[in-house]
Amino acid sequence: MLAKIESSSVVGTEAYRVEVEADVSTGLPAFNIVGLPDTAIQEAKERIRAGITNSEYEFPLKRIVINLAPADIRKEGPSFDLPMAVGILTATGQISREKINDYCVAGELSLDGNVRRINGVLPIAFFAANYLKKGVIVPEENADEAALIKNIEVIPVKRLRDLGDFLNGKISIEPVEANIEELFFREDEYDVDFSEVKGQEHAKRAMEIAAAGGHNVLMIGPPGSGKTMLARRLPTILPKMAVDEAIEVTKLYSVAGMVTAGKSLVKTRPFRSPHHTISDVGLIGGGRLPRPGEVSLSHNGVLFLDEFPEFRKNALEVLRQPLEDGCVTISRALTSLTYPAQFSLIASMNPCPCGYLGDRIKECVCTPYQIRQYRSKISGPLLDRLDIHIEVPRLTKDELISYQPRESSKTVKERVERAREKQKRRFAKTKIFSNSQMKPRQVKEFCKLSFEARNFLTAAVDKLNLSARLYDRILKVSRTIADLAERELIEVEDIAEAVQYRSMDGREM
Repeated sequence: MLAKIESSSVVGTEAYRVEVEADVSTGLPAFNIVGLPDTAIQEAKERIRAGITNSEYEFPLKRIVINLAPADIRKEGPSFDLPMAVGILTATGQISREKINDYCVAGELSLDGNVRRINGVLPIAFFAANYLKKGVIVPEENADEAALIKNIEVIPVKRLRDLGDFLNGKISIEPVEANIEELFFREDEYDVDFSEVKGQEHAKRAMEIAAAGGHNVLMIGPPGSGKTMLARRLPTILPKMAVDEAIEVTKLYSVAGMVTAGKSLVKTRPFRSPHHTISDVGLIGGGRLPRPGEVSLSHNGVLFLDEFPEFRKNALEVLRQPLEDGCVTISRALTSLTYPAQFSLIASMNPCPCGYLGDRIKECVCTPYQIRQYRSKISGPLLDRLDIHIEVPRLTKDELISYQPRESSKTVKERVERAREKQKRRFAKTKIFSNSQMKPRQVKEFCKLSFEARNFLTAAVDKLNLSARLYDRILKVSRTIADLAERELIEVEDIAEAVQYRSMDGREM
């Protein structure tokens, strides 16, 4: 007898249809899986055999062939355990065929017949909804995650036996529903606040501009000056994610297996801070079993790279594509994957290897050669892509002991959100969401300068010998500064402030 079970697999962040065909026929007992299965799927034979037996079903001592179609795409992971087991039980008449065609099935089996959680359930549920299926049958631990997709039934199963009884009409299983509006509109909770940062008003202003326009920032200063403290508080002033953005981020975290029980929706903007020993694959993504890297896990959020020059040069150079395009393309012999990677890069570094070049108190012990070698680890093209460069000096004694009240994250966030709202209206008919994403056409259309500002910028181009890329970036930052000031026309003070954030361009890096 032949049975067909609908399932799905994930490539990148998108799921595609996989039809699990189970044929049980007379002949010498055998169990074969075809359709380009990987090792995890081949090992499923013993999991399925034990799972069926321990669920008080009969495992057929016949010739069993399971085909995973389409046969020309490699299948990976344990998510086909459950549909293969259901296919065998349906083909042998132990499970009714009446309901099974309405559902897409995915899940891993344990030896005792329990169903374990899998990765990538959210893309699978999204695929099932688009494929006009009535619902998905998923592990109970994944049900809240799948329920984020509307207009589809999510049937949670804990044991294979329960699924069999449900399909045979012996029991009913209530579909899981998620109130995404209620989940999404709960107030974000952060353990940190901008009011905790002493001094560094210039740096705080730069971070506010970065948040308002989605710009990238490079902070340079001695150890202990507050660079990491500033970076970790940037998410607290970023505007709240839209529902579509939250679903997009959750899909990435689902594929990476980072959605935890009880937190099915990632509703706060991501903040990722990998160690400088991270590999190229860990940063960008890929690997034998492709998965998103840190740049994609930072999508719609912040990627913080502390000790910027200490990262491998190759790892830093691969940042250039996502910084420019907002996505990462990973090409392999058989396939090409694209992960979204629209993030704000916040990088920090010391001014020299010892960290005290230009410090008011501690003397630098580095030679000019050491300083030059240290700074040369960051290439010019990569430096060009960092919109804002700021120096974060050591706090003065008065700043350190001061108890003056400082602006809270909530106050700064209100200004940022007003600026973002202007950008949202400005780019309503495009796929652009912030000033940093503007293309040359939008820069020309929306970055209108006053007569005095144009003359000032012309003088800056002559004096600083700005490239075309830097010219555009100064205009984008100026546009954000004008938005914060609620001005339609970019004035001299906006250009002047944006130019001062390019102070590192005149230094040897």
